[in-house]
Amino acid sequence: RPHRTELYEAPPAACWPIVYSPDYNITFVGLEKLHPFDAGKWGKVINFLKEEKLIADDLIVQAREATDEDLLVVHTRRYLNKLKWSFVVATITEIPPVAFLPNFLVQRKVLRPLRTQTGGTIMAGKLAVDRGWAINVGGGFHHCSSDKGGGFCAYADITLAIKFLFERVEGVSKATIIDLDAHQGNGHERDFMDDHRVYIMDVYNRYIYPGDGFAKRAIKRKVELEWGTEDTEYLQKVHTHVEGALNELKPDIIVYNAGTDILDGDPLGGLAISPQGIVKRDEVVFKAARSRKIPILMVTSGGYQKRTARIIADSILNLHNLGLIDKELATSGAENPKVEQMIKDSAKGLTKLSLQ
Repeated sequence: RPHRTELYEAPPAACWPIVYSPDYNITFVGLEKLHPFDAGKWGKVINFLKEEKLIADDLIVQAREATDEDLLVVHTRRYLNKLKWSFVVATITEIPPVAFLPNFLVQRKVLRPLRTQTGGTIMAGKLAVDRGWAINVGGGFHHCSSDKGGGFCAYADITLAIKFLFERVEGVSKATIIDLDAHQGNGHERDFMDDHRVYIMDVYNRYIYPGDGFAKRAIKRKVELEWGTEDTEYLQKVHTHVEGALNELKPDIIVYNAGTDILDGDPLGGLAISPQGIVKRDEVVFKAARSRKIPILMVTSGGYQKRTARIIADSILNLHNLGLIDKELATSGAENPKVEQMIKDSAKGLTKLSLQ
């Protein structure tokens, strides 16, 4: 069927497969301060990475807003229509005063940033397949399913990215979701309930939101944590189960939901992981993916303290220092056999020229 491909145009080869837009950040007459979420954290992550000279504005992939047409790949028309009611958005984002705002403002100031992050996740899915890895500095709205939002999640970006890949990218027919946010990822679980192409591993605090018993039936590898779980036990469980999941099924893409709300002191997560523990966790997941040559897409998801932006940036810098993410490898397309063949052919051409 005909469809728009803008979200799928290949960005310039010189770009890092890191997706972001200044439109991610929610800033609106202080309303964002009424939710524990740091609604500017995405921009702060990028600023830290710029300060460390890892990236520059023209070297990141600019996210584009997902259109209704994109969203309808997963969402019902009925659900998208519901978002035209401010009180529905207020309930989903857990910011009650949003209910009293005219909807055009809610669309522009609250939903457009979330739609842009959703477009970013879809774009990053294709980038990951092309280049071996990609990071959307936003996204990870894992409580939203095709017909229901909640927990600050208004669009099902994880489901969308996977469905886009299944439908539109050759050679992608199996996906693994590794959800390490402190909360159960009930949105993608409901969406992929009976879909055998999608393997879900979820590690979460068993006592907090959403406690969705129905959605739990979709989890192939369920790791339920106790209040106040600390680094040693956490990292050991993540390592064991990531290895186990990827040995059980080798997917064509991993979607890694890297929530930082596992951080000690997070008002909503209830776990006690140190900043170093979070950096180590991301390293464990990327090592497992890269050593198996499985493309990985990381989204940043939950994290409700001011210091999480710094930790996300530190983690990305650590992945780079360890050679687990690499612009050169990415842009040379070493993971992509088609590109490899092109490089070989052009090398042959050069050899011929020098022989002549």
